[in-house]
Amino acid sequence: MTNRVISFIVATVIGVTICCVGGLIGLSGTATACVPQTTATPTASADTARRYDSEQRGHVATIVQVGASKKVPGRGMVIAVATAIQESGLRNLGDLGAANDHDSLGLFQQRPSQGWGTPQQVMDPQYAAGKFYDKLLTVDGWQQMPLTQAAQAVQRSAYPNAYAKWEPDATALVTDTAAALGIEIPGGFGMCMSASGWVKPVDAPLNSGFRTASRPGHDGVDLGAGRGTPIRAASSGVVIKVRCNAYNADGSPRSCDIDGNLSTPGCGWYAEILHPDKTVTRYCHMLQRPAVSVGEEVVTGQIIGLVGNSGHSSGPHLHLETHTGQPATEANAVDPVEFFAARGVDLRSGRP
Repeated sequence: MTNRVISFIVATVIGVTICCVGGLIGLSGTATACVPQTTATPTASADTARRYDSEQRGHVATIVQVGASKKVPGRGMVIAVATAIQESGLRNLGDLGAANDHDSLGLFQQRPSQGWGTPQQVMDPQYAAGKFYDKLLTVDGWQQMPLTQAAQAVQRSAYPNAYAKWEPDATALVTDTAAALGIEIPGGFGMCMSASGWVKPVDAPLNSGFRTASRPGHDGVDLGAGRGTPIRAASSGVVIKVRCNAYNADGSPRSCDIDGNLSTPGCGWYAEILHPDKTVTRYCHMLQRPAVSVGEEVVTGQIIGLVGNSGHSSGPHLHLETHTGQPATEANAVDPVEFFAARGVDLRSGRP
């Protein structure tokens, strides 16, 4: 299925061995078992909420309710909502004449000529959502795929990389809607929260440690997640920094919207969160500008950005730092493995 270009689409929000810079350029216990989160809690910022009107949120409610009735895990609901945002702007689009992309119709731009149903059926949001889920559930390993790959396996879009940018919005919309409707998310969101309210930012293996003998200047750890993997806030707090930190070999500024390399100093797109205990977590090498803003309050598990390869990096991954004070500096950086273990989260676990 190809995308329809629509004028009113809502604005963008927001293992291989890898290595990265230990800090920014030019900037100064035993883990316990966690419990999968199935009860939704509101996560959308006021800005996100303002960008979706009552019609759009009504369609999100339909997608969530249909998903719950089919016992689709929360991850599937997020994929469905992100797909509907990209395909139709969460509008139930009818025939737009010359602007139509073939015979694509409805929330998911499903094509009757491709076997999705009659025009009347695919214009029914409940039917359309059900058909999307039915196809998604036949995709082997969809829960472990990046959102873009899973959505593309269903949609066959001409713009397969466009879905990923909607993951933060979709996650916030699904969790807020489920909370408002009192729906328990089947299978949760693939997120495990410790008793102290902390989560692992990405479900990925630990590829590089803190200040090892071979990399004594590495002030964090590297988690080998793939490009486009959502990065979650490790715990609640306030965003205190959102920046592009990348330079060319001659010291001139470099864009963070392109892949970095080992000749590119800097942390790339990154964000910092100040937590209630006055500690700071830093998340580096994001794919694009973080999906949060300075001063924004975030909750545990909220998606703050996507894994990328910006700055000093040889491949997509999350460089994660933990600091005992603000501002976050080399002097107050501590080993994230020990930091998270003290809060009930094991960074050493993860899918190989």
